[in-house]
Amino acid sequence: MTAPPTTMETARRGATTASPPATDRPRRQDAAYEAPVTARPARQDAAHEASAGARPTPQDAAHEALRTARPGEPGALAVGALAAGVDDVPRVLERCRALVRPALEEAVGRLHPWVGEMAAYSFGWCEVGGAQAVASGGKGVRQALAVLGAEAAGAPERAGVAAAVAVELVHTFSLLHDDIMDGDGDRRGRPTVWKAYGTGPAVLAGDALFALAVETLAAEPGGAGAVRTLSAALGDLVRGQADDLLFADRPWTGPERVRPDEYRAMAEHKTGALLGCAAALGAVLGGAGPETVAALDRAGRHLGVAFQIVDDVLGVWGDPRVTGKPVHGDLREGKKTFPVLVALGSPMGGRIAGLLEPGDAPETAAALIEEAGGRSAALAEARRHITAVETALADVPSTARAADELRSLLGYLVRRDV
Repeated sequence: MTAPPTTMETARRGATTASPPATDRPRRQDAAYEAPVTARPARQDAAHEASAGARPTPQDAAHEALRTARPGEPGALAVGALAAGVDDVPRVLERCRALVRPALEEAVGRLHPWVGEMAAYSFGWCEVGGAQAVASGGKGVRQALAVLGAEAAGAPERAGVAAAVAVELVHTFSLLHDDIMDGDGDRRGRPTVWKAYGTGPAVLAGDALFALAVETLAAEPGGAGAVRTLSAALGDLVRGQADDLLFADRPWTGPERVRPDEYRAMAEHKTGALLGCAAALGAVLGGAGPETVAALDRAGRHLGVAFQIVDDVLGVWGDPRVTGKPVHGDLREGKKTFPVLVALGSPMGGRIAGLLEPGDAPETAAALIEEAGGRSAALAEARRHITAVETALADVPSTARAADELRSLLGYLVRRDV
């Protein structure tokens, strides 16, 4: 098997072209990704949060499916302590964004002007050419995790700012390169950076953001430990990305098929590693001990796996009016998702594989996957990881306020889109 080209190989082969490498791989799910928040006045922020709250989201639907599963069904879920206080989360997110945004702007301002413009565009701050943007961005979940991680360590909120900046830079760097690898031309209603500026420039901007993240952490007291934490998370993220790309080329059946345990590892690395790193980095810079840092990292990783699996369930059985995706879309695209992989290991696996290979009978395939236990197994797996999040947080010694806000944020992520 020939491995797919890396992003850096792509840059060397055609760094000045505006088209990514040709790919017939299905688009990957980015369950735990969001674009950094764009600049908005406080009143617009409030309006944005209110309007976002008024719309059902894919994670709202997934949470409802988990919560209302029939008693005794393997997927039945009580969110427990994570669900408490989620109504306060928009206020927590706004507080953290206001704290982090000036430092993030200052860091981006140190870049080469052209590269800095591409970075600002990727954050939603400007349009191509530098004009101020009006598009809305994401909620800043990762930067909030970093700030709350510092507070959970007993440090003031300012101690988590550098960690928040670094995580936001790394997250955006990963999106720039992911969009090239996936061939995605749009993100949050705008052309992706490679579409707007070209493939080579987008690779360059991503590399600059990564370097800036390392520089930001290294300049802090305790920065060496923070850089090690970030490096470990990035190593896992690359492993997850590589596995995700390679999964697409593996057969549906036989000894080379993708196993559910391989999928769990991929999801933890690709989706969970950066969520765990965000909270852990804040704790590192806040002076937390290794046990607290490890517990926060575990919580984020388990949350990432739960997120990925919830999205998998929605990708097969989600309501298009809620998800914004066509019904059975993941089956039509041939994605190797958790419920599918579980069902392929059942006695019905051969019949299911025969339908998935051509991809022309998704309704029948969905029914067989559910009959084979794929849906209930996926819901049960998500429940297990959400329970693991609560267990990990129980190992974090913190003030009542910090613990409540951290649990509220993670509960919000279980229920809503990241």
